[in-house]
Amino acid sequence: RGPTAPLTMASISNTSSLPQLQGSYITLDHVKKPLSDDVLGTQDYGRRTKIVCTIGPACWSEEGLATLMDAGMNVARFNFSHGDHEGHGKTLARLRKVAGEKGRNIAVLLDTKGPEIRTGFFAGDGVDKIHLEKNKEIVLTSDYTYLGDKTKIACSYAKLASSVDPGQEILIADGSLVLTVLECDEPQGEVRCRIMNDVSIGERKNMNLPGVVVDLPTLTEKDISDIKDWGCKNKVDFIAASFVRKASDVHKIREALGEDHADIKVICKIENLEGLENYPEILAATDGIMVARGDLGMEIPPEKVFLAQKYMIREAN
Repeated sequence: RGPTAPLTMASISNTSSLPQLQGSYITLDHVKKPLSDDVLGTQDYGRRTKIVCTIGPACWSEEGLATLMDAGMNVARFNFSHGDHEGHGKTLARLRKVAGEKGRNIAVLLDTKGPEIRTGFFAGDGVDKIHLEKNKEIVLTSDYTYLGDKTKIACSYAKLASSVDPGQEILIADGSLVLTVLECDEPQGEVRCRIMNDVSIGERKNMNLPGVVVDLPTLTEKDISDIKDWGCKNKVDFIAASFVRKASDVHKIREALGEDHADIKVICKIENLEGLENYPEILAATDGIMVARGDLGMEIPPEKVFLAQKYMIREAN
């Protein structure tokens, strides 16, 4: 809308000429109103969004699943970063049993593990945490068999030393540990870093390399097995693809699904800068988009995540 276009929406107040924000009709009564069967079925006051619930140990009993459905769950998310086919299969059976009893249509979403970089294990029996001190140095080694301590820990990414440069940051455990790269030793596969904050971390924590184009396949062998041997066999409704970085990633997922399962929709999770930069081509290839705010906030400044989210929503609509 141009700056001279007339205001067509209601005002924020009787004395204001500013346009009304979407959702301003919502009152405390809407918030306090109990969810009824009508709301779940016919959405009597306009709920247009779907509620996606991640299914885990706290809610995967029949009683827990029934409670989620009564509260408005539309989609059950199965996180394949954890668990195995047998365990997820048992949960799916309970989900469909309860949904059948309630006459509910609950969609099933398989969320792939995707490529990930993690720290390694620690030396010493019973050592599950190490304490790191600010301004001390630590070495990251790509030898994942190495059992670490507060001076050196393993990293699962074999090409770490050739992928980062001095001055870059490495974020570990969802950003709770920040390292600054001091030196890279490619022949030894090691990176010397300065610890930027005091923190205690456990084993096998996730690692983010902001701004780095990671040389890992988006669709791993495990992902392909999960899609073909579990997702297709159990006729899931959606594949949520983790760490999608380019349109070719989507094409590979469709190849894994094959013609017989082409009705399964692909939802691309945008979790890093590369995926954001290639967003237009990803959007043209996918069926839907998931804004992964947590991981994206490790890749770009947290205060810009909402801008990225607004951009992606606008382009998708």
